[in-house]
Amino acid sequence: MKAGVTYRGDRTIDGAAVTVDGAPLDERLDIKSFETRGFEWSYEGDGPRQLALAILAHHFGDDQRALVATEAFMRRIVANFGNEWEMTTADIEMALANIGANV
Repeated sequence: MKAGVTYRGDRTIDGAAVTVDGAPLDERLDIKSFETRGFEWSYEGDGPRQLALAILAHHFGDDQRALVATEAFMRRIVANFGNEWEMTTADIEMALANIGANV
């Protein structure tokens, strides 16, 4: 787990942009490719699933652990993001505890 990290998402004229501490978040297609057209959120689907995986892989630093929690995190957290959102390390830990993701 990386302490003090902030993840941000925003919809711009150029599309959806996700950063981690101001730098673009890696889509982590190397772990699993749910969606190759970029991140999405605010609904359940492949774009939000890819975002959930990328956030969790970065957060945990453990690809397998991220895969285990991806589906629950996508359905309960990422699918409910607004157009602009922000999550810190502490927010992610709280969300995982609240959704009962066994990781």
